[in-house]
Amino acid sequence: MAGSTFGNIFRVMTWGESHGRGIGVTIDGCPAGLALSEEDIQVYLDRRKPGQSRFTTARQEGDRIEILSGVFEGRTTGTPIAMAAFNEDQRSRDYSAIKDVYRPGHADYCYDAKYGFRDYRGGGRSSGRETLARVAAGAVAAKVLKEYGITVTAYTKSIGPIEIAAERFELAERDRNRLYMPDARAVEEAEIYLDGLMREQDSSGGVVECVVEGCPAGVGEPVFEKLDACLAKAIMSIGAVKGFEIGDGFAAAKSRGSQNNDAFRVNDAGNIYKETNHAGGVLGGMSDGSPIVLCAAFKPTPSIAQKQETANRAGENVDIEIYGRHDPVIVPRAVVVVEAMTALTVLDLLLLGRSARI
Repeated sequence: MAGSTFGNIFRVMTWGESHGRGIGVTIDGCPAGLALSEEDIQVYLDRRKPGQSRFTTARQEGDRIEILSGVFEGRTTGTPIAMAAFNEDQRSRDYSAIKDVYRPGHADYCYDAKYGFRDYRGGGRSSGRETLARVAAGAVAAKVLKEYGITVTAYTKSIGPIEIAAERFELAERDRNRLYMPDARAVEEAEIYLDGLMREQDSSGGVVECVVEGCPAGVGEPVFEKLDACLAKAIMSIGAVKGFEIGDGFAAAKSRGSQNNDAFRVNDAGNIYKETNHAGGVLGGMSDGSPIVLCAAFKPTPSIAQKQETANRAGENVDIEIYGRHDPVIVPRAVVVVEAMTALTVLDLLLLGRSARI
């Protein structure tokens, strides 16, 4: 299977399946000398692990990460960093009834069409559990970025029709609730909305917003390796993401040039800055020194308990009812995944850009 690697300088490869022995990642290109421990990575993994609330799957996984190579006496050695988290609570029998049936909204049919074979135990490589490896790698990338004074912060912007309000935004609130929404009132409304969907055996989508602060101007390449293009690829590679925006995104199409342009100014210290940030921190494929702001739109969780129409491998029309343990909304657990993929992208392009001039 091709396509399991990501990045140019800071390069990662993920491996493993949802119901296999475990999930892991290898990082090649991490600078030597970075202080790194399993606890640094576990903090990120704990934000995406299952079983955190009634709105996440009941699968019980500790998701304890093990660093297998690339770290000695608490610091990276410059050699490949291998990490793994071994599965503890697989219940593959939950999927035996659908091994010959194509689940609506899943990649089952596409796997069969491409390979003539698929791992039906939770979706195999297309399972959301694969994101554990991305988060582990992203945790390392985020720690390297902090050495450059760059931070990456994501949060739930909306769940279904419930969206956070700018006037009530409080980042600290994000970590006080399991929906990872920085708006206490929106949390209450979203919980009521989700409870109703669960009673109806249905699911919800939503939007994750991510902000990168401290990134200097000039990160990204002006043609094929544009910062926004690479971010789009990274975010769209996350399962269930169906839309990507940077800055004003699609709203810019309804705007005017006089409204959409960000005016450059010079402050008292002689530094150039922008008065607004409609561009989302990227111009000409390169960072412009403003916060980088992006959004990822997630579709509703496709595994729902309602009876649905589908087809099977024998070419018959059948009905399907999906059992097992599934999230009614994946957005809260995806917040840290968006952070991870953003950190991996920004760091890779930052390192790549160091060869731009002497």
